[in-house]
Amino acid sequence: MSESHGKSKRTKTGAKRHKRNDKILAELGREAKNVVIGETKSKTIGARGKNTKQVLKSTDMINVLDPKTGKTAKSKILTVVENDANRHYVRMNVLSKGAIVKTELGDAKITSRPGQHGVVNAVLL
Repeated sequence: MSESHGKSKRTKTGAKRHKRNDKILAELGREAKNVVIGETKSKTIGARGKNTKQVLKSTDMINVLDPKTGKTAKSKILTVVENDANRHYVRMNVLSKGAIVKTELGDAKITSRPGQHGVVNAVLL
């Protein structure tokens, strides 16, 4: 006996089911906006209902965790040293998860997703 995976291609009466190929507005994503070093600017977005998201556009402050002491301090971002996401992001000073930035406390690796979370968190190297 065969197993059924998903809906049948035909209805109970024998009519053919047609797939919906187009995305509706709620299913569409948004264009990626890179977070850069500069004066802190953010935007609150929300498409449906009461759910909103804080999107960061630019920032010059970072929350740095020192793994030896376990304390977090706020620091100023000086420049991007290395970014595995894209080699051109170093030149453009784009902040993304995994990027290594130079701060007043020393080099730190970003652990949050600034464009999604609305804040930049990092661990001191």
